[in-house]
Amino acid sequence: MKYYIIAGEASGDLHGSNLMKELFKKDPHAEIRFWGGDLMQNVGGTLVKHYRELAFMGFIEVVFNLKTILNNITICKKNIQEFQPDVLIFIDYPGFNLRIAKWAKKLGIKTHYYISPQIWAWKENRISDIKRDIDKMFVILPFEKKFYEEKHQYPVDFVGHPLIDAIQNKSNGTEIDFRKQNNLSDKPIIAILPGSRKQEITKMLQIMLSVSNDFPEYQFVIAGAPSQEYSFYTPFITQSNIQFVANKTYDLLQNATAALVTSGTATLETALFKVPEVVCYKGNWISYQIAKRIITLKYISLVNLIMDEEVVTELIQDECNTKRIKEELHKILKTEKRNTILEKYIILENKLGGHGASEKTAALIVKDLF
Repeated sequence: MKYYIIAGEASGDLHGSNLMKELFKKDPHAEIRFWGGDLMQNVGGTLVKHYRELAFMGFIEVVFNLKTILNNITICKKNIQEFQPDVLIFIDYPGFNLRIAKWAKKLGIKTHYYISPQIWAWKENRISDIKRDIDKMFVILPFEKKFYEEKHQYPVDFVGHPLIDAIQNKSNGTEIDFRKQNNLSDKPIIAILPGSRKQEITKMLQIMLSVSNDFPEYQFVIAGAPSQEYSFYTPFITQSNIQFVANKTYDLLQNATAALVTSGTATLETALFKVPEVVCYKGNWISYQIAKRIITLKYISLVNLIMDEEVVTELIQDECNTKRIKEELHKILKTEKRNTILEKYIILENKLGGHGASEKTAALIVKDLF
């Protein structure tokens, strides 16, 4: 069978790569074309476009890059028509993917969606598009099944969260090896996860690292994104207790004592590695003002959303400043709050449905085709 997968971000590349591995196991003759990244490319198939050319965040940024986005949609449609896939598999990235799905459905191409758009957070009216254009939806968060089936009468498959499998496959190297290979000292590590896109990294790194002088007994280690060059990070490495590792976020979290994390999938990854964290978010002012008026969620981090309580502190916009980050970082390093967070993380992992999300999803896709 011929599979066409579209992933537009680093997290989609990770989950797409694990899905591809399982598809190749279940369909040894599979032909796969994809929009994704290095991880998917390492599995096999044919890369059409890298996600680093696709990732625009925020309302204003999307407007400024609208010509590029529309051009990418045209390229994608043409490539799909050339390939003639048996199924299109969308991974998150809804602004782009739902446009392609609408077009593909009219052509009679089977459409599957792995990792639901977060319509429970905003743009809930997209449910009508999903019902019309998506043949099968595979959801990864426990509350999503209830949201779709009870609120919107749209059947979905809950497959569990793929991060559990991805983390289970993490490096087995020792802490000594990790420190030695990356020229890190013996000081405890505070992991800095500022995101994967240039605009969010630029906005977040400076404020996250502004507290480094207040914790001289720790080393602050930046998790470099696979889509960015080292030279992009060098202006932020300004003192001896600020270090950098590239493309080793899971190894870093495996050896970290605490973390400062930009909101997104990384908040959940950090929790699954049992690392107490402070969630930080500071967006474009106009984009933030728009988002604040249309998003009604109580929390922005997946940890708190899944648990439906404030397990980890979220410092958003004006609250995301040196003083508050220092206060909250101290709490997760030195106070009882650290133990409370770790206890909640165990409950969180149990809620996520166990192992095998990629395998379950691949099995459901292949079953639908054969």
